[in-house]
Amino acid sequence: MAADGSLVPDDPASTFLHTLGTRLRTLRARRGVTRRDLSRRAEVSERYIAQIEAGHGNISVLLLRRVAGALGVGLADLVSDAPERTAERVLLESAVAALPDSDLPAVRALLAERFGRPAATGRAGRIALVGLRGAGKSTVGRLLAARLGSPFVELQREVEREAGAELSDVFERSGQEGFRRLERAALSRLVAGEGPMVLATGGGIVADAATYALLLDSCTTVWLRATPEEHMARVLAQGDTRPMRDHRDAMADLRAILSSREDLYARATITVETSGRTPETVVTELLSRLPPDGGRTSPP
Repeated sequence: MAADGSLVPDDPASTFLHTLGTRLRTLRARRGVTRRDLSRRAEVSERYIAQIEAGHGNISVLLLRRVAGALGVGLADLVSDAPERTAERVLLESAVAALPDSDLPAVRALLAERFGRPAATGRAGRIALVGLRGAGKSTVGRLLAARLGSPFVELQREVEREAGAELSDVFERSGQEGFRRLERAALSRLVAGEGPMVLATGGGIVADAATYALLLDSCTTVWLRATPEEHMARVLAQGDTRPMRDHRDAMADLRAILSSREDLYARATITVETSGRTPETVVTELLSRLPPDGGRTSPP
């Protein structure tokens, strides 16, 4: 953005607004809706719509929602950075959206079996640990890998390798979105290889649907579950006092994060309770619950 507040051509905001304007113009033309008609339906001035379509109007979210509603599309259809969906993709997504959530795993398995690698294949020998920070993924992962005779891999270190930089630099340079792209690339590279491994993932991997789906399909996943209090205690025991020093509501935030992710973590193949238990006890239970060929390269 220039000093006078105007947008410059190479500015990401300018690029986004021009993409938004093009998409709005295309959707309106495809539906045979004039600017005047859209203005009337959305209760937004015709001049404002013209500015948006030219890539000059920084419209508010509420007004943009009204414009999308007047065109009969979702707000995401206007603001998404992804390419416009084809008619077949829209129809498929509509059919899936009409199904209850309980049917979705079966649908995904059928699609994988018909058009890709079946979900169960490729899992043998690959175990991925998921859970919040402080779940014990690194500690349990190293012990488990030693018992199995498998390599131990930390996904965040692989992200650093992918980026050629430390995580702090990745976030500073590319933000959360850039980190998620690198995380998916690193995971794709790892699961494309042969051989067993025990993989410790970042706590937020479940927040990216595509990356988490890849993890679930390609690994036997294990949720290391603990109470919020235990998560916080473990982080503090590691010498990291930042959660409590920098934010007095850190415990409340941790509870909210865990609550919002519980249903995602619960999609893991196995859930192991870790609160009040030693890493050795957790590993022993986990070994007894692994599916056939679930990583055993040597007897535990």
